[in-house]
Amino acid sequence: MTTFSLCMIVKNEAAILERCLDSVADIMDEIIIVDTGSTDATREIAQKYTNKVFDFPWVDDFSLARNFAFEKATCDYIYSADADEVLDAKNHDALKDLKTVMMHEVEIVTMWYVESGVQTVLNAKRERRPKLYKRLRKFVWIDPVHETVRLDPVVYDSDIEIFHKPVGNHSARDFSIFETAYATQGRLSKKLYKMYARELYKWGDAERLAYGARVFRQVMADEQVGNDLFMMLSAVIVRAERLMSNNSEFMKYAMKVISLGGCSEVCVELGDYYRDKGDYSEAAVWYYNACYETESVLDIRSSGSEIMLRLSDCYEKLGDGDLSAKYLKAASEWQMPKES
Repeated sequence: MTTFSLCMIVKNEAAILERCLDSVADIMDEIIIVDTGSTDATREIAQKYTNKVFDFPWVDDFSLARNFAFEKATCDYIYSADADEVLDAKNHDALKDLKTVMMHEVEIVTMWYVESGVQTVLNAKRERRPKLYKRLRKFVWIDPVHETVRLDPVVYDSDIEIFHKPVGNHSARDFSIFETAYATQGRLSKKLYKMYARELYKWGDAERLAYGARVFRQVMADEQVGNDLFMMLSAVIVRAERLMSNNSEFMKYAMKVISLGGCSEVCVELGDYYRDKGDYSEAAVWYYNACYETESVLDIRSSGSEIMLRLSDCYEKLGDGDLSAKYLKAASEWQMPKES
């Protein structure tokens, strides 16, 4: 039978660590928990489940900590989990069954990552994520002629669902990591620029947004960014400038995005700008564009129920009860996409 190593990195997770471990521990052949500086009972709880509890100094880098944990693994596959994840009974059994049928060719198993009612950066109720990794990968030659080594991993997309049940918001920690990495390296990967922009747009206060806007201006001046990334970074700049009442810069970047076809986030910012001025007719135009004429690039909710409610409110203030009722109804019927 295939063997599994559970690898986790934790810090101050005493409130939820048992919940996570109780849902998977009996499936695992080895449990490795790396503590990055807990000051609560996290370490003591971890030691109830395994004698492989290690310390690793936190240096604002999740990758270093996860690599350290993976290096300790000895089983066929590594299951990577966070403390705020839970497997219910059905999916626990599915993961247990997977051990008995796993084909040795499979190198990565993806699973559904499911949000459980807490608003996060996900733009759907669930998304696929790689969760199970073959510890040792063999390189194989393929093709009968002009042969080459297969570089793409063999991936199995399972139906297993992992439920994400966070306690609190970790955005302040993430902002610190983004900012430290950029200050140290002078740049981030395009993936991290997108994630930084997404978290800033959803969770950033005025100060964080202002800092992010300065970073993104520099990024666009120094690096080649395509239209998609340009709109993401600009959406953050637009929000930051609106909150600082810097109308010239606000309009400059908003119009740049609109010239590329627009996105829901910038349309919302324009709607908020005109609503704050009491120009409900113009605000309604932009809220409508956010909901029905453009697509989101950072936050799917920028075209969802909350913006439809703002649209309804504009028409109520304009004395158009029919349109107000129409968008009020639309808001009540809007749902997050099931998958991304």
